[in-house]
Amino acid sequence: MNPTRRTVLLAATATALLPALPVQAATATALQPYATYWYPDSLPSGSPGTGITWRSLKAWRAADDADLAFNAASVPLAARFTPTPANTTARVDQARIQSLVSFGPTAGNPSQGSATSDYYAFGHWAYVDELVFWGGSSGEGLILAPNAPIVDAAHRHGVPVLGNIFLPPVAYGGQLRWTRDLVQKDATGRYPLAAQLVAVATAYGFDGWFVNAETGGGDAALGANMLGFVRELQSLSAARGQRVTWYDSMTTGGTVSWQGALNSRNQAFFEAADDMFVDFRWTTGTLASSGTLTRQLGRSRYELWAGVDVEAGGWNTSENWDAIAPRDKPHTTSIGLYRPEWTRNHLPSDQRSPQDFHAADDRFWTGRSLDPSRPDGTDTWRAPAVSVADRSTVTSLPFASVFNTGHGLRWYEKGVVTSEAAWNHLGLQDRLPSRRWVVRTEGTRPAVSFDFADAWRGGSSVLVDGVLDAPVTVDLYAVRLPISGDTLVEVTHRADEGEVGVELAVATAEPGAPGATPPYTFLPVAGGDGWQTSTVRLTGPAGTVHALGVRLTGTGSLKWRLGGLAVYDTPRTPCPPAGLRVTAASGGDLRLAWNRAPGAVRHYTLHRLLPDGTRRFLGGTCQRAYFVGGLRPEQDERQARLELRAVGELYTSSDPVTVTHPW
Repeated sequence: MNPTRRTVLLAATATALLPALPVQAATATALQPYATYWYPDSLPSGSPGTGITWRSLKAWRAADDADLAFNAASVPLAARFTPTPANTTARVDQARIQSLVSFGPTAGNPSQGSATSDYYAFGHWAYVDELVFWGGSSGEGLILAPNAPIVDAAHRHGVPVLGNIFLPPVAYGGQLRWTRDLVQKDATGRYPLAAQLVAVATAYGFDGWFVNAETGGGDAALGANMLGFVRELQSLSAARGQRVTWYDSMTTGGTVSWQGALNSRNQAFFEAADDMFVDFRWTTGTLASSGTLTRQLGRSRYELWAGVDVEAGGWNTSENWDAIAPRDKPHTTSIGLYRPEWTRNHLPSDQRSPQDFHAADDRFWTGRSLDPSRPDGTDTWRAPAVSVADRSTVTSLPFASVFNTGHGLRWYEKGVVTSEAAWNHLGLQDRLPSRRWVVRTEGTRPAVSFDFADAWRGGSSVLVDGVLDAPVTVDLYAVRLPISGDTLVEVTHRADEGEVGVELAVATAEPGAPGATPPYTFLPVAGGDGWQTSTVRLTGPAGTVHALGVRLTGTGSLKWRLGGLAVYDTPRTPCPPAGLRVTAASGGDLRLAWNRAPGAVRHYTLHRLLPDGTRRFLGGTCQRAYFVGGLRPEQDERQARLELRAVGELYTSSDPVTVTHPW
């Protein structure tokens, strides 16, 4: 692709993020909370457009942030481990992946999900090392804090999330005064906005900042101030466990000149930051020289992200993969994927079902074979699973998954629909199987996918669909779970078509080599009609489980669903929250808040109890505040009754606490 076009895309697309998503602030009530964005200090002239709020970062204070409770993430960053790779081509401790993603528009991006399933519900976290919440525009705001559901989902999978600082080119509305605002000094020579950025990331619960300074016209003095700012930002960030990525744009001379390399013109910025995104202009030679320079600086070459622009072409993108991740020698640098949400955006509007999206996303991250254990060597797209070893965070008990991807066509509880409304909320996403989908069989390979036509809990289940003519083992999770004679595994499943025998596959050691099958032991799982939850005791000596899967046997056509998997020693039910209250109301639009339930809580669920005794799911969140909109009187009720429950890791729910809202 023409390098000039790549630069224009990088600068311009932030002004028109995800055009298929409406700017909901134009029609929503003032109570609806949205993801937050700022200018560094001074605001544009004139007035903001409809649905846009202009804010100054310099003036921000956590105590004055009315939406902070809705926007602050609550899931801590999980530790990860690297299992034996699923294939012989994926490398451990070499190239990693940084993903620059626009999840929604700058303005009008709901804080806690929305009533549509048409969403980039990313789930291939196992291959990503750092996520950038991409966006910003000259007419809305330049500094973006990621919304809480994305951070919570990423943290559950061990992925840090960075907010974005976008100083756009003049051609796209950039003003050099905003760059000067960002790097202004106080009377003591410190950079007050560096401290503000660290305070925002701390209050909002994300992991640092991506600094993209592309406004031209600067001079050496501005370059020196930017360098001092980045140094201070990194120092303050490191003290809070946060990080800073520098984008290859401004040089130390203060001008904007994309190098496509690490060299003398941007080296100081790389040394000041934790890592650097190398502009798309790179070549085989400039990446090689960049890697050499990192070694001379005492840094890792994998702290450089070689930019790959997939916004327009997705898996059809033509790239010199051997320059980044050669097959026959160590990788040269890491990989920076720009706008992989192409997997959603390229679909026609009438084909953006969750099923269609996940089929495309699996193709992008796994490759044409749709099985990371057997990459297709003829595929011109070098899928991440081909080169990058997957990682996992499943290391402690209790562990459970209902294979909830974070969006759906309706909401299920114990196999029963409790809301007919489509939805998205990544904070409700499970820790998902990292190797989608490794299927081991000597016979015909069935299709394996997330399915949204039915579920045990949440919005999705795993569907195995095909013909059984030999046993089929589906790898589910690479884990490091301690077990004892008291450890139980619950498998919730249902056969929709065909007769099938089900066994739990358990490996207590790693495979002998990359690409080898885990040394599974197979334990029978009881079946029956409809959804069945069967319990398997892990007998034998204490130790550590390294892999979990299922084996299916039978003959003929098969449709089989996996709705849940849980591993535990002792069942646990969370304590209820307290203090549920309505903090603001406008008709049927409510802001709710409550006090945290004591002990471990995965998330909270909110239901409406109707006069006829039925319960309707309204939403869920990991936060201690929630917005619900559009409630109306039903069944001649005089007041709406709402119930809140804490949900634990095993999907057990606390007793409810209630609040009423009069009509």
